[in-house]
Amino acid sequence: MGPYVESVTADEALPVQADVVIIGGGIIGVAAALTLARQGVPVVLCDKGHIAGEQSSRNWGWVRQCGRDEREMALIVESLRLWRGLDRTIGAATGFSQCGVLYVVETDADERHFSSWLDMARPYETGARMVTGAELAALMPGAAQRYRSGLYVPSDGRAEPAKAAPAIARAAQSLGAKILARCAVRGLETKAGRVTAVITERGRIGCNTAILAGGAWSSLFCASLGIRLPQIKTLSSVLRTAPVAGGPEPCTWLGNVGYRKRADGGYTIAHGSGHVAPLTPDSFRYFKEFWPSLKREGLATRLTFNAQSRFEFSTPRSWTLDAPSPFEAIRVLDPPPNMGLNKTALTAMRKLYPAFHDVKVEQHWAGYIDVAPDVIPYIGATESLPGLVIATGFSGHGFGIGPAAGQLAAEIALGNAPSVDPTAFRVNRFADGTPIVLGAGL
Repeated sequence: MGPYVESVTADEALPVQADVVIIGGGIIGVAAALTLARQGVPVVLCDKGHIAGEQSSRNWGWVRQCGRDEREMALIVESLRLWRGLDRTIGAATGFSQCGVLYVVETDADERHFSSWLDMARPYETGARMVTGAELAALMPGAAQRYRSGLYVPSDGRAEPAKAAPAIARAAQSLGAKILARCAVRGLETKAGRVTAVITERGRIGCNTAILAGGAWSSLFCASLGIRLPQIKTLSSVLRTAPVAGGPEPCTWLGNVGYRKRADGGYTIAHGSGHVAPLTPDSFRYFKEFWPSLKREGLATRLTFNAQSRFEFSTPRSWTLDAPSPFEAIRVLDPPPNMGLNKTALTAMRKLYPAFHDVKVEQHWAGYIDVAPDVIPYIGATESLPGLVIATGFSGHGFGIGPAAGQLAAEIALGNAPSVDPTAFRVNRFADGTPIVLGAGL
């Protein structure tokens, strides 16, 4: 079972019409709703389960520039600007804190990679620097091992995933957005080749534009429209501990463990690398696009046949809109965690920090990450279906860039000048002959 998520009181009545309908209530969807509602645009958000039920509440909670791919840098810089003022903007707590992010150097390859990243990031004025000696030790208080250096970005931060998206959703509601829970969107109605409505399990909502922010479900939704969207799922397993006095403040990554201090004084801990992916029809369907990533990851990606595999092998890719859809069969993806990876991460944490030796583990959980072939999201309009904007494939990077990504999707939906150049995130980039350039492997 996933972490407890703060509740949002959903609207009951199904609106007949809106300018924009958002499909998916994760952090991207609610950020888009807030952006639109602040401009007075009639907007409805539909989620098949509840707000932040899937990866938006299950992620690590990092808000980082550190280690980002260059194509995401402008987006995360804008997102951090939004995060810093977000509690004030929405009048509620997201748990955001500018605690810094630290990537620890463990190998010569790490040092070369981080130094190269510093050169790339310098124009963005992140304040990033390499730290050594006493400065590094101060960022890892009580650590049983010393490291030669680390990449540190003091302007980075953290937030509380179980609080953030619900708080943003409630703020959007207060400005007029309609939030519908347990209201799966089965598909789209079109006329003259463009979107005119979404069809939900409760009925029709007329609209000019739909924003698909469906996370791990987005590729299936697109398939039902005849749109090929290369995307697969990977399983992320996480644990949280009871409070630990005097523990480290920065979010920190090492090869076998990543950790974040929580607002409750406990820690969110996960394995620093290694991926588990269910073997599904999409594993074969999008093999060509994902082959470069598989080559780079090598044995770090473990394919497994599990319950998600069985569901997807038995799920159709098209359906009638007057009968239940696959989105109603599973309201919330709630996979069991990989306890082996969690155990490895906890063992590494206890070895590194003796203060964690007897700490109680309060909970384990897992979630499915929506991954694009180049590990860079899709944010853009679809050429084949005017009126549909897609924002998905965030590849484990979505929480931190969520506010700016949702804002960008809303700007594209309205045809406004974008706050960030969306060219690198265009939806058709794997079909237009553009070479696949892999994003940062961190």
